[in-house]
Amino acid sequence: MAKTEEEFRREIGRCREVFEKKTRDYGTSWRVLRLPSLTDQIFIKANRIRSIQESGENRVGEELASEFVAMVNYAVIALVQQQMTVEDPEELPIERALALYDAKLKEVTDLMLAKNHDYGEAWRQMRVSSMVDLILMKLKRIKQIEDNDGKTEISEGVEGGYMDIINYSLFCLIRESEEKE
Repeated sequence: MAKTEEEFRREIGRCREVFEKKTRDYGTSWRVLRLPSLTDQIFIKANRIRSIQESGENRVGEELASEFVAMVNYAVIALVQQQMTVEDPEELPIERALALYDAKLKEVTDLMLAKNHDYGEAWRQMRVSSMVDLILMKLKRIKQIEDNDGKTEISEGVEGGYMDIINYSLFCLIRESEEKE
């Protein structure tokens, strides 16, 4: 399990680097996005991955890894947006944006470690395509909760869905790195 934590943190670093560079380029322009827009953006990325997996053809040429990184970052942004209020400024200093990012990924890492212990690293035996399907299922659930104005009867809500999407995306990045080696 120590190897998983090390690999997980390595992939988080990769995602954080992209987030930081894009924040330096664009500022926190993502602050204008509502949660359903973020959910749809993650859906677009997951759907592209599935489409390429099914067709075997990648016409855009960007590696699928960049889409997993994007899903991690958009889901982290969604978790951050969820906690922000209308009084919070749209433009955040980069240090504040990175601190919020790091705090959310610490929560996600803690969740992964607990679940990974309980599930016995089952994800290592899963296909990347199955994890993409699970991400798409989580997105459908989140969309339904959003369409229900956030009301749920028994489910964990959108926060748990975004956290699971981050975890599955990071697992896919780990698996892809292993396959390249």
